[in-house]
This record gives sequence, C-alpha cells and structure tokens, in this order.
Amino acid sequence: MVDLTVARLQEFMIVLYALGLVFYFIDYLKKSKAVQRTAFWLIVTVWVTQTAILSLYIIQMKRFPVLSLVEGIYFYVWLLVTLSIVFQLIYKVNFMVFFTNIIGFAFLMIHVFSNLKYTASTVGDSLISEVLFVHITSAILSYAVFALAFVFAVLYLIVYNVLKSKKFGKRFSSLPNLHQTMTGMKMSIYTGIPILFVSLLFGVQWAYVALEDWSPFDVKIMGSFAVLLIYSSVIYFNYKGKLQSVEFAWMTIFAFLLTVINFFLGSTLSQFHLWI
Repeated sequence: MVDLTVARLQEFMIVLYALGLVFYFIDYLKKSKAVQRTAFWLIVTVWVTQTAILSLYIIQMKRFPVLSLVEGIYFYVWLLVTLSIVFQLIYKVNFMVFFTNIIGFAFLMIHVFSNLKYTASTVGDSLISEVLFVHITSAILSYAVFALAFVFAVLYLIVYNVLKSKKFGKRFSSLPNLHQTMTGMKMSIYTGIPILFVSLLFGVQWAYVALEDWSPFDVKIMGSFAVLLIYSSVIYFNYKGKLQSVEFAWMTIFAFLLTVINFFLGSTLSQFHLWI
C-alpha cells in the first residue's frame, strides 16, 4: 500500500516539478508576477509532496532513508528544493531557484527512472550507528551546498558576459549583480568545506570501528578527500590572487562536476563503500 501511494505521489511530483521549471522559464521570457508566483507555489507543492514521500519511507523503514544510493539521491533532491525555496523567500533570486531546481530535477529523474530501487539497506543492522548517519547526511548536505556554489558560479559567468556585451535588458533584470554571485559562491564553498571535512572524519571513524577490512586508499575515500582538497585549493588560490574572478567561477564549476563524478563513479569503483 505504501509503495503504491509513493508511486502515485512521485508521478504527481514529477509533473508539478516540470511545470514549475516551465513557469520559471516563462517568467524569464515574459517577466510576469503572476507566472512567477505560480512557479514558486508549484515548487513549494513539490517540496510538500517530497516531504510526504520521505515521511512515508521513514514510517515504512523505521529509520531515516539515506543508507543506499537511491535513498541518498532522493534526500539530496529534497535538500536542493528546500534550499531553493529558502533563497526565493529571503533573496528573491529567481534565476538562483531556476538553476538549482534544474539540478534537482535532473537528480530526481535519475532517482525515478534508473534501475535503482528502494530495498533493505546493504548495511547490516549491527553496523548502523549514529556515526554512520552523521557521516552520510553531512556528506549529502555538503554536496547540496556545493551545488549552490555551482549555481552561483554559472550566474556569475552569465552576469559577467551580459555586462561585457552591454546587453543588460529587461530579460536579465532579475539577475543578481557580480558582487552577490561572487559572495554566494564563496560563502557556499566556505560552508561546504567544513561540513564535508566533518563527514569524512565521521566516515573514517565509523569504518575504523565497524569494519574489519577497509583501506584508506579506497577509491571513494581518496575521491572524497580529493574533492575537499580541490575546493580548499580553489579558495586558497583565489585568496592569494592567483585565481581571478572568472577563473574562480570556472574552477568552482569544475570542482562540482568532479563532486558529481565522485558521487556516482567513486561509489561504483569502491571496494567496500556502501554508496556514499
């Protein structure tokens, strides 16, 4: 019964999500307050539906569903939608919401239409602990924050090129300025680095205590530390003046793409990692 209810809710959510993105795009073309409000409330309805589905899985599994790849992807999408709504309410940046939800919708499609299914966790009950949940949830949260940095970087490059070409018309009137996008980019990375670092510390601690056979040179572990190093290097070299603004934005985009690769490919190649 739960699975059937979830299936119907997911179909409803996907339609609303697609409509929300379409209305945001129409707002970009037409600049209509009514269209903008419709788009926002469609995304809010998507969030409510997502939260309902998440609650049903919590009731069914009797735990927070993040212990498999499919569960983690869904939680990641929920975080992105949540953050996009917060940004819309506080900063009124429509482009930010639009691009963030494009990422969310892409991951939702992977979640729904891939062969991944909700199953019993691959983690034995004896290995499940608070440390593991902190490790996984904080890792996903850091990936969501890095997605925001990616969106700010894309917006920075768009604004930079619009200003450079001197074509700043009504269509781009809702774009943030260069300072706002740069600040958002930096603050997102500043936030994501310590969250990912905490996640890795908890992950290593959990592996050391719970697993008999694991290697610190595992592909996923090395990939995660590489992501942390790359983001830290991007911030450091920008601070030292060795990465100018446009280069900083491109490196932020590159770093997020590596994060996505590590998210999926690293888990596939890992010798012991559950998925995250």
